[in-house]
Amino acid sequence: MTESAYIHIPFCKQKCNYCSFVSFPKLELKEQYLQALKKEIKHHYQGETLKTIYFGGGTPSLLSVDELKKLLELFNFDKQTEITAELNPESLTQEYLCGLKEIGINRISIGCQTFDDNILKIIGRKHKAKQVEDTVKWAKNAGFDNISLDFIYGLPNQTIYDFEQDLRHAVSLDIQHISLYGLKIDSGCYFYKNPPENLPNEDDQADMYLKAVDVLKNFEHYEISNFGKPSKHNLNYWNNENYYGFGIAAHGYINKVRYSNYENFQDYFLNPIKHYKEHTLTQQEILEEEIFLGFRKMKGINIQTINDKFDIDFEKKYSKILEKYNDFLTKTTDGYAFNTKGILISNFILSEFID
Repeated sequence: MTESAYIHIPFCKQKCNYCSFVSFPKLELKEQYLQALKKEIKHHYQGETLKTIYFGGGTPSLLSVDELKKLLELFNFDKQTEITAELNPESLTQEYLCGLKEIGINRISIGCQTFDDNILKIIGRKHKAKQVEDTVKWAKNAGFDNISLDFIYGLPNQTIYDFEQDLRHAVSLDIQHISLYGLKIDSGCYFYKNPPENLPNEDDQADMYLKAVDVLKNFEHYEISNFGKPSKHNLNYWNNENYYGFGIAAHGYINKVRYSNYENFQDYFLNPIKHYKEHTLTQQEILEEEIFLGFRKMKGINIQTINDKFDIDFEKKYSKILEKYNDFLTKTTDGYAFNTKGILISNFILSEFID
């Protein structure tokens, strides 16, 4: 059964300099997009009562409350459903946040990135630090008690001290969740062809991450990049469960099939119910994903569950890898998890589990 849904809202007022996500400053296409999106949802959604619904982007807060409400009305959910919307603070008001709460959205994720106004300008963000503070205050006034802030570390001109002050400021706002992402400059973003000056190196980024673990020690560190009240939607991914993906460039995973949608308006508008790519995973691929995603969680993997599910002896099958990276892993009561050193090279270690 599929109990989670991701809905991609691909609009933004202006692309941030570091952003390589599929988003477009083409708000004139919003009405046409929403019609195609509704058609896709109605065709593929099977009517399950969902445990999580997530509006990501792009900038979902460029939709009106009524537009978001009409999308939500296409799904079945109850009072226990976690419904998240990603928000950019430059365009928010108290009235808008109250409207989100009234239609059933109960978790918000605010794109803060940093509280340094000078760095915000360099990376192409349109908001200032005070607008984040105002958004948190208005969200609390609206009744939200599940508020997340996103931060990027390794930004131009950013020092470890600067990042530490960002996090301490966030903690002082009495929010429930913080997500952290190291800056990656991928093809397709402005910085890729126009590299910024004074970028922290990989060692600096590692030190920033370690500083975050220390500063956020009173938050539950439940996943490599996430601290605080666990997001049910995030955990659905890391537990390798089914989920719908709706909208341009959205990805989904249902009954061993991973799929992705078209990444441009023209193709999506022509046939919104057709997936661009579909791949049925082999049992070996599912096993690898179970390991890869499971290790993202701080509690790590449960080897008995894996042994039963895939009819293997995990410790025997992967004995060489476990021995090789013994100093980077912790043996838990259920299996294995990364220790702090392991987290810093987690992608490298995980690549060894891929056949």
